[in-house]
Amino acid sequence: MIEYVDEDFGFFKEEFKTDKNLSKILLVTGGAGFIGANFISYILDNYPEYRVINFDKLTYAGNLNNLSLIENNPNYVFMKGDIANKKDVKNVYEEFNPDFVVHFAAESHVDRSIINPDIFLETNVIGTQNLLNFAREHKIEKFVLISTDEVYGSVEKGHSSIETDRMEPNNPYSASKAAAEFLIRVAHQTYGQRVNVVRSCNNYGRYQFPEKIIPKIICNAMQDKPIPIYGDGKNSRSWLNVKDHCAAIDVVLHSGKSGEIYNVAAKNEISNIDLAEKILKKMGKPLDLIEFVFDRPGHDKRYSVNANKIHNQLGWSPKINFDDGLDETISWYLIHQDWVKDVISGEYMNCYQKNGAGIK
Repeated sequence: MIEYVDEDFGFFKEEFKTDKNLSKILLVTGGAGFIGANFISYILDNYPEYRVINFDKLTYAGNLNNLSLIENNPNYVFMKGDIANKKDVKNVYEEFNPDFVVHFAAESHVDRSIINPDIFLETNVIGTQNLLNFAREHKIEKFVLISTDEVYGSVEKGHSSIETDRMEPNNPYSASKAAAEFLIRVAHQTYGQRVNVVRSCNNYGRYQFPEKIIPKIICNAMQDKPIPIYGDGKNSRSWLNVKDHCAAIDVVLHSGKSGEIYNVAAKNEISNIDLAEKILKKMGKPLDLIEFVFDRPGHDKRYSVNANKIHNQLGWSPKINFDDGLDETISWYLIHQDWVKDVISGEYMNCYQKNGAGIK
């Protein structure tokens, strides 16, 4: 991890901004989160000439331990900051003058949005506008917003949403993401900014916070604890391995037509109850760990998106078989029980203070 300290960092800051013919500077917001951390690792593996700035507020879902494998990479720097704070956003643009922005930073849990919608509006809407304002000022080459299939709302059986379908969000989280998408549209239509939106189905893989259904099932099963399933468990979702999602963002960033929206998905639709049973069987755990609980308000019955556009126009398609990906994910959580313990206990929140990383 590179510590951002003025007296030690001056040379590095200047070097970070030069040689643009040889490299690109990529600002990743929310890079300590699940998908953001995987994307940073993907970029550094596939673009060794790129420099990556991880700009993250380090909320409960931001974990610097997710980046332990690349924290000493000379092309990586972490900067602590809040996208909803104009001063923080101004600082990161002025210090590093990025070429690209990939915007993951968001409040993202539906249950939390129902309890406290205000923070979702502040981060997901105001934060996005702050980033766009300074992106315009600094003439960013491309700005990519990572959105969600939840903006379409619940989809009838037999239909998969296409990019031109109307957005019909049904909870504060998806409504805030839809609002952020409209700001992206305005940036393109009114100001001529080069932008894209990626709407992904549900992701799974390493480093996912245990409040999400797949790691929650795995982590609870490891401890033989009850696995809560909303309602009758028949709500269905499609699943995409986070590695495939990172590859899709890569192709959109470098080849996507400005102003376009791209659905990203794999054909892995499964009900929540079938998903829980599949994971328990893979782990050799009893199915009676499943416990049905009262359904949450506004719980969308089904999400399904059509990813033909990104396949036909940009050549992307998912590579990881769902069963293989689940096996790999279960294995990762079993091997990394210290990571799980730190997350469940909250100890991971001390990582920033212990490492002294970023701006304080």
